[in-house]
Amino acid sequence: MSRNSIAAMILLVIAVLVFVPFGWSGQADGANVVVTYGETTYNNAEYKNIVDNYFSVNNAKETVITAGDVNQISSGISNRNYNSNQIFSCAMVDLSSKNNIRIDVDSSKITLVTPSMYKSALDSAGISRGYVKITSPVAATGESALAGVMKSYEESTGNVIPQEVKDAANNEIYTETEIVENTGASADDVAKIMTEVKEQVASQNTTDRQTIINIVNNVVNNYNINITENDINNIVDSVQKTQAVKDQAIQYENQIVNFVNSSEGQSIVDSIMNFINSLFGRVGSSGK
Repeated sequence: MSRNSIAAMILLVIAVLVFVPFGWSGQADGANVVVTYGETTYNNAEYKNIVDNYFSVNNAKETVITAGDVNQISSGISNRNYNSNQIFSCAMVDLSSKNNIRIDVDSSKITLVTPSMYKSALDSAGISRGYVKITSPVAATGESALAGVMKSYEESTGNVIPQEVKDAANNEIYTETEIVENTGASADDVAKIMTEVKEQVASQNTTDRQTIINIVNNVVNNYNINITENDINNIVDSVQKTQAVKDQAIQYENQIVNFVNSSEGQSIVDSIMNFINSLFGRVGSSGK
């Protein structure tokens, strides 16, 4: 190999190290992605194809959320029970980025739960990193999708979310959707109320019920929402559940951060080394 060829190769490698965007994995095949399908969607080839086209990712790890999974959560929260023909919502989670969580919801199919509602609930579960996309092949409220999102995180990281944390996050989603339905308020306003209440409760580090009731009333007064005493009590119940599991949620958040940091760094190194190896291979096999 000539000195000029070696010099050119070194310059190319330096260019790669400088210009490859941080966080780029060099893969478009879903190596860092988990897709969770509602079982109704997974068992219908047409529905699954619609979802796969929306997510536009190849070779992602696949998992299925069943009616039994959803009922295990919802039965103790909303007393709703679903059958195997009712679980449509699907979620994609990509943990290849170190950025704060980003949530995209297909509003043409998910009719009730909004990105801000998912974000608030995921925050309660200690989930603050990654890229989340949620859709359904047919119109769906989106409540059951949260169970799928959390299952995707478990599959991605290999770390199980404590059941109490899952229950608190799902309780929050169901509480918010119930208030939206009861009051006619916008879903985003309800999510903002919940977030503000949680922040104030956390800053005061309180579990006292009357104190939390006062916080809820003060926050709600800033919004033009007619809310019942029952709804206020449901918010208080939800926030108390969140407070009760906050230490477990923080532990899970640390596990995600550690996973993202380690996998991200390795992904970048692998991408650069693959490029360098392929470059050496091409140069070595070129004409002399």
